Amino acid sequence: MPGEIEVQTERVLDNLSAVLQEGGSSLDRVVRTTIYLTDLSLFPRVNAVYARYFSSDPAPARATVGVAALPLGCAVEIDAIAVIAD
Repeated sequence: MPGEIEVQTERVLDNLSAVLQEGGSSLDRVVRTTIYLTDLSLFPRVNAVYARYFSSDPAPARATVGVAALPLGCAVEIDAIAVIAD
């Protein structure tokens, strides 16, 4: 389905943002992320969405990993390490 990976990536990043805010941090304070993809050919599309959420300079350090499967049939998952706001 066209756009599906973009929608999933937005949902993942919106959820990540909510979790960070609840923990006293934010996407602006992320220092490292790992992106898990079931299809690495989707990386450019995921990266375009990711760039909208992480536009600061310098951007967080990042690794991308290809995986066989993710929970609930998702195509993308992202974890992050962030500092807590002062």
